[in-house]
Amino acid sequence: MDSYWFFEGTDLFKLLCPHKFKAYKRDHIFNAYNKNDYIYFQEDSANKVYLIEKGKVKIGYYSENGDEVINAILTKGELFGEKAILGENKRSEFAQSMDNTTSICPVGVQTLHELMRDNQSFTLKIYKFIGLRLKKLERRLQLLLCKDAKTRLLEFLYDLQDDYGHCCPETGDMVIIHPFTQKDIASLIGTSRPTLNIMMNELKENSLLDFNRKEIRIKK
Repeated sequence: MDSYWFFEGTDLFKLLCPHKFKAYKRDHIFNAYNKNDYIYFQEDSANKVYLIEKGKVKIGYYSENGDEVINAILTKGELFGEKAILGENKRSEFAQSMDNTTSICPVGVQTLHELMRDNQSFTLKIYKFIGLRLKKLERRLQLLLCKDAKTRLLEFLYDLQDDYGHCCPETGDMVIIHPFTQKDIASLIGTSRPTLNIMMNELKENSLLDFNRKEIRIKK
């Protein structure tokens, strides 16, 4: 997930936001959500995709037993609801705001298809984005099904490193400044928050990493 407004060098907001295009500027709006507000539910009509201007959004579904399963937690600049582009008629997941300052720009599927029809480069970027998103989701589900909690945590940290990390020139450590709470991370790797705390502290005691609320430092 390229969560700082960029997808392989492309600013998703500038690329997709309707205010960029005169023909759609009049329909350009932002919707505000508070914490726990739903943007859409499972089985809702899928006729829009959404860009996050600010805030944090949880994507997931409810199992037959009523348990919440989290597929992704997305932040500023990211796109969701993208399966509507591929012809999904009803939502197979829910999208829920996770804070009180979430601002979303909805883009109608018809509008997006018109933009894609007129711009081949734009179309390729969109399909590549969707392909990578589905590939990452498939990999995460395989981890949940086949790997133990510690392995899932380590794989998650590797992903965070790719998405949010930078090398500290003084120490050579990988510094990861990320938007996730411990509760978010526990949900994403399919474990409890106490179990996550135990695993993180074990890694810290073994001098493999250090961490605080907003930063994880993987030791060289």
